[in-house]
Amino acid sequence: MQDRVIIVSGGAGGIGAEVSARLISEGAHVVIADLNGATPCDITNPDQCEAVAQSTIEKFGCIDGMVNCAGVSKPHDSLTLPPADWARMIDIQLNGAFYFAQACAKRMMETGGAMVFITSTNAEAAFPRRAAYCCAKAGVAMLTKVLAIEWAEKGIRVNAVGPAYVATEMTQRNIAAGNVNEAQIKARIPLGRLAQPADVADAVSFLLGDKASFITGQSLYVDGGWLAYGYF
Repeated sequence: MQDRVIIVSGGAGGIGAEVSARLISEGAHVVIADLNGATPCDITNPDQCEAVAQSTIEKFGCIDGMVNCAGVSKPHDSLTLPPADWARMIDIQLNGAFYFAQACAKRMMETGGAMVFITSTNAEAAFPRRAAYCCAKAGVAMLTKVLAIEWAEKGIRVNAVGPAYVATEMTQRNIAAGNVNEAQIKARIPLGRLAQPADVADAVSFLLGDKASFITGQSLYVDGGWLAYGYF
Protein backbone atom coordinates (compact mmCIF):
# COMPACT_ATOMS: atom_id res chain seq x y z
CA MET A 1 0.00 0.00 0.00
CA GLN A 2 3.02 2.32 0.18
CA ASP A 3 2.07 5.74 -1.23
CA ARG A 4 -1.11 4.44 -2.86
CA VAL A 5 -4.08 6.78 -2.77
CA ILE A 6 -7.23 5.08 -1.52
CA ILE A 7 -10.65 6.54 -0.79
CA VAL A 8 -12.66 4.83 1.95
CA SER A 9 -16.35 5.70 2.14
CA GLY A 10 -17.83 5.24 5.57
CA GLY A 11 -14.29 5.29 6.88
CA ALA A 12 -14.91 7.21 10.10
CA GLY A 13 -16.41 4.36 12.13
CA GLY A 14 -16.90 0.62 12.46
CA ILE A 15 -15.35 -1.55 9.77
CA GLY A 16 -14.45 1.53 7.74
CA ALA A 17 -12.35 3.01 10.55
CA GLU A 18 -10.44 -0.25 10.95
CA VAL A 19 -9.86 -0.49 7.19
CA SER A 20 -8.67 3.12 7.05
CA ALA A 21 -6.27 2.60 9.96
CA ARG A 22 -4.88 -0.57 8.42
CA LEU A 23 -4.23 1.04 5.04
CA ILE A 24 -2.58 4.04 6.67
CA SER A 25 -0.35 1.72 8.71
CA GLU A 26 0.70 0.09 5.45
CA GLY A 27 1.76 3.41 3.97
CA ALA A 28 -1.29 4.43 1.96
CA HIS A 29 -2.66 7.95 1.62
CA VAL A 30 -6.26 7.45 2.76
CA VAL A 31 -9.11 9.84 2.05
CA ILE A 32 -11.94 9.14 4.49
CA ALA A 33 -15.25 10.07 2.88
CA ASP A 34 -17.91 9.97 5.56
CA LEU A 35 -20.81 12.01 6.84
CA ASN A 36 -18.82 12.30 10.07
CA GLY A 37 -15.37 12.56 8.53
CA ALA A 38 -12.90 15.26 7.59
CA THR A 39 -14.06 14.81 3.98
CA PRO A 40 -17.86 14.94 4.29
CA CYS A 41 -19.75 12.80 1.81
CA ASP A 42 -23.25 11.39 1.53
CA ILE A 43 -22.76 8.56 -0.96
CA THR A 44 -26.45 8.66 -1.90
CA ASN A 45 -25.68 12.02 -3.54
CA PRO A 46 -23.84 11.48 -6.86
CA ASP A 47 -22.61 15.09 -6.89
CA GLN A 48 -20.92 14.64 -3.52
CA CYS A 49 -19.29 11.42 -4.71
CA GLU A 50 -17.97 13.26 -7.75
CA ALA A 51 -16.68 16.09 -5.57
CA VAL A 52 -14.74 13.75 -3.27
CA ALA A 53 -13.19 11.88 -6.19
CA GLN A 54 -12.20 15.10 -7.93
CA SER A 55 -10.75 16.69 -4.80
CA THR A 56 -8.66 13.55 -4.29
CA ILE A 57 -7.26 13.91 -7.80
CA GLU A 58 -6.50 17.56 -7.21
CA LYS A 59 -4.65 16.82 -3.97
CA PHE A 60 -2.83 13.58 -4.82
CA GLY A 61 -2.91 13.38 -8.61
CA CYS A 62 -4.48 9.93 -8.79
CA ILE A 63 -6.82 7.39 -7.21
CA ASP A 64 -5.30 3.91 -6.80
CA GLY A 65 -8.11 2.29 -4.88
CA MET A 66 -11.56 2.60 -3.38
CA VAL A 67 -13.23 0.81 -0.49
CA ASN A 68 -16.96 1.22 0.09
CA CYS A 69 -17.76 0.64 3.76
CA ALA A 70 -20.74 2.99 4.16
CA GLY A 71 -23.85 1.23 5.39
CA VAL A 72 -26.67 1.02 7.91
CA SER A 73 -28.65 -1.75 9.55
CA LYS A 74 -32.29 -1.36 10.55
CA PRO A 75 -34.13 -4.70 10.90
CA HIS A 76 -37.90 -4.52 10.43
CA ASP A 77 -40.60 -7.05 9.66
CA SER A 78 -41.50 -7.02 5.98
CA LEU A 79 -45.27 -6.74 6.39
CA THR A 80 -45.10 -3.31 8.00
CA LEU A 81 -41.79 -2.07 6.57
CA PRO A 82 -42.35 1.61 5.67
CA PRO A 83 -41.59 2.37 2.00
CA ALA A 84 -39.30 5.19 3.09
CA ASP A 85 -37.19 2.78 5.17
CA TRP A 86 -36.96 0.35 2.25
CA ALA A 87 -35.92 3.14 -0.11
CA ARG A 88 -33.36 4.56 2.33
CA MET A 89 -31.70 1.17 2.84
CA ILE A 90 -31.45 0.53 -0.90
CA ASP A 91 -30.22 4.07 -1.49
CA ILE A 92 -27.35 3.81 1.00
CA GLN A 93 -26.31 0.20 0.51
CA LEU A 94 -26.76 -0.24 -3.25
CA ASN A 95 -27.27 3.07 -5.04
CA GLY A 96 -24.56 4.79 -3.02
CA ALA A 97 -22.11 1.97 -3.67
CA PHE A 98 -22.63 2.43 -7.40
CA TYR A 99 -22.42 6.23 -7.34
CA PHE A 100 -19.18 6.15 -5.38
CA ALA A 101 -17.58 3.47 -7.55
CA GLN A 102 -18.64 5.29 -10.72
CA ALA A 103 -17.13 8.59 -9.56
CA CYS A 104 -13.83 6.92 -8.68
CA ALA A 105 -13.71 4.79 -11.84
CA LYS A 106 -14.00 7.83 -14.08
CA ARG A 107 -10.67 8.97 -12.63
CA MET A 108 -9.02 5.54 -12.63
CA MET A 109 -9.53 4.66 -16.29
CA GLU A 110 -6.05 5.79 -17.32
CA THR A 111 -4.13 4.28 -14.41
CA GLY A 112 -6.14 1.26 -13.26
CA GLY A 113 -6.46 0.25 -9.62
CA ALA A 114 -8.59 -1.82 -7.29
CA MET A 115 -11.99 -1.50 -5.66
CA VAL A 116 -13.51 -3.40 -2.75
CA PHE A 117 -17.15 -3.32 -1.68
CA ILE A 118 -18.13 -4.43 1.82
CA THR A 119 -21.11 -6.71 1.41
CA SER A 120 -22.28 -9.37 3.88
CA THR A 121 -23.14 -13.02 4.25
CA ASN A 122 -26.64 -11.64 3.68
CA ALA A 123 -25.75 -11.34 0.01
CA GLU A 124 -26.12 -15.16 0.04
CA ALA A 125 -28.11 -16.04 3.16
CA ALA A 126 -31.63 -14.73 3.83
CA PHE A 127 -32.43 -13.49 7.33
CA PRO A 128 -35.94 -12.60 8.55
CA ARG A 129 -36.73 -8.92 9.10
CA ARG A 130 -33.94 -7.88 6.77
CA ALA A 131 -35.57 -7.82 3.34
CA ALA A 132 -34.13 -4.48 2.28
CA TYR A 133 -30.68 -5.18 3.70
CA CYS A 134 -30.40 -8.64 2.13
CA CYS A 135 -31.63 -7.42 -1.25
CA ALA A 136 -29.24 -4.48 -1.22
CA LYS A 137 -26.22 -6.60 -0.31
CA ALA A 138 -27.12 -9.20 -2.95
CA GLY A 139 -27.33 -6.34 -5.42
CA VAL A 140 -23.83 -5.16 -4.50
CA ALA A 141 -22.48 -8.69 -4.94
CA MET A 142 -23.84 -8.71 -8.50
CA LEU A 143 -22.65 -5.14 -9.06
CA THR A 144 -19.18 -6.36 -8.14
CA LYS A 145 -19.26 -8.91 -10.95
CA VAL A 146 -20.66 -6.52 -13.54
CA LEU A 147 -18.16 -3.75 -12.84
CA ALA A 148 -15.30 -6.24 -12.71
CA ILE A 149 -15.91 -7.52 -16.23
CA GLU A 150 -16.79 -4.10 -17.59
CA TRP A 151 -13.73 -2.29 -16.24
CA ALA A 152 -11.16 -5.10 -16.52
CA GLU A 153 -9.82 -3.80 -19.81
CA LYS A 154 -8.92 -0.57 -18.04
CA GLY A 155 -6.98 -2.42 -15.36
CA ILE A 156 -9.53 -1.86 -12.61
CA ARG A 157 -10.15 -4.87 -10.40
CA VAL A 158 -13.43 -5.01 -8.46
CA ASN A 159 -14.04 -7.41 -5.57
CA ALA A 160 -16.16 -7.64 -2.44
CA VAL A 161 -15.62 -8.72 1.15
CA GLY A 162 -18.66 -10.21 2.86
CA PRO A 163 -18.38 -10.52 6.63
CA ALA A 164 -20.65 -12.41 8.98
CA TYR A 165 -21.53 -10.54 12.19
CA VAL A 166 -18.68 -8.19 13.08
CA ALA A 167 -18.06 -6.89 16.59
CA THR A 168 -18.73 -3.23 15.82
CA GLU A 169 -20.75 -0.56 17.59
CA MET A 170 -23.62 -1.13 15.15
CA THR A 171 -23.71 -4.83 16.01
CA GLN A 172 -23.62 -4.04 19.71
CA ARG A 173 -26.59 -1.69 19.26
CA ASN A 174 -28.54 -4.43 17.51
CA ILE A 175 -27.67 -6.86 20.32
CA ALA A 176 -28.81 -4.34 22.93
CA ALA A 177 -32.05 -3.70 20.99
CA GLY A 178 -32.83 -7.41 20.86
CA ASN A 179 -32.42 -7.65 17.10
CA VAL A 180 -29.45 -9.99 17.44
CA ASN A 181 -28.92 -12.85 19.90
CA GLU A 182 -25.16 -12.93 20.41
CA ALA A 183 -25.05 -16.41 21.97
CA GLN A 184 -27.05 -17.89 19.11
CA ILE A 185 -24.85 -16.19 16.52
CA LYS A 186 -21.65 -17.50 18.11
CA ALA A 187 -23.15 -20.98 18.28
CA ARG A 188 -24.06 -20.77 14.58
CA ILE A 189 -20.53 -19.80 13.46
CA PRO A 190 -18.21 -22.83 13.25
CA LEU A 191 -15.22 -20.81 14.49
CA GLY A 192 -17.31 -19.83 17.50
CA ARG A 193 -16.91 -16.05 17.59
CA LEU A 194 -17.96 -12.83 15.92
CA ALA A 195 -15.62 -11.43 13.30
CA GLN A 196 -13.34 -8.63 14.43
CA PRO A 197 -12.97 -5.48 12.32
CA ALA A 198 -9.30 -6.46 11.84
CA ASP A 199 -10.39 -9.71 10.15
CA VAL A 200 -12.25 -7.68 7.55
CA ALA A 201 -9.39 -5.21 7.14
CA ASP A 202 -7.02 -8.12 6.44
CA ALA A 203 -9.19 -9.27 3.55
CA VAL A 204 -9.63 -5.76 2.16
CA SER A 205 -5.89 -5.10 2.24
CA PHE A 206 -5.22 -8.37 0.43
CA LEU A 207 -7.72 -7.65 -2.35
CA LEU A 208 -6.36 -4.14 -2.86
CA GLY A 209 -2.78 -5.37 -3.05
CA ASP A 210 -0.53 -6.88 -5.68
CA LYS A 211 -0.91 -10.42 -4.33
CA ALA A 212 -4.51 -10.30 -5.62
CA SER A 213 -3.51 -8.95 -9.04
CA PHE A 214 -5.37 -11.73 -10.91
CA ILE A 215 -8.47 -11.71 -8.72
CA THR A 216 -11.52 -9.75 -9.86
CA GLY A 217 -15.28 -10.16 -9.74
CA GLN A 218 -15.12 -12.20 -6.54
CA SER A 219 -16.81 -12.04 -3.15
CA LEU A 220 -14.56 -13.16 -0.30
CA TYR A 221 -16.66 -14.17 2.70
CA VAL A 222 -15.01 -13.51 6.05
CA ASP A 223 -17.59 -15.48 7.98
CA GLY A 224 -15.93 -18.07 10.22
CA GLY A 225 -17.58 -20.82 8.16
CA TRP A 226 -21.14 -19.42 8.37
CA LEU A 227 -22.12 -20.01 4.74
CA ALA A 228 -20.42 -23.41 4.55
CA TYR A 229 -22.27 -24.70 7.60
CA GLY A 230 -25.33 -26.62 6.43
CA TYR A 231 -25.96 -28.87 9.43
CA PHE A 232 -28.76 -28.29 11.93
